[in-house]
Amino acid sequence: MTDTAPTPSNYTVEYVDGPLKGQIDQRILIGGDYDKTFGVIALVDGIESNFEYTVVSTRELNGELHVSYSFEPKESDPFASDEDDTDLGEALV
Repeated sequence: MTDTAPTPSNYTVEYVDGPLKGQIDQRILIGGDYDKTFGVIALVDGIESNFEYTVVSTRELNGELHVSYSFEPKESDPFASDEDDTDLGEALV
């Protein structure tokens, strides 16, 4: 008898900084691997912008893959927001 445990098909994205800091998303594993970089279209202060993120670390939590990503400001659209603003935006799915 063969053990056929299901292969995970997605992973949890954790934004560690930038305009989406503190938010999480789910992404699909491509070829069994997570994205090293990717762009996110998000609304910040009511303006649609593209933000680029790069992987900084991975960990397994409760049997699920969690990947932390850091904001790449030079590769992203500019944004301006008050530092006291706790609701900077959310990714558009």
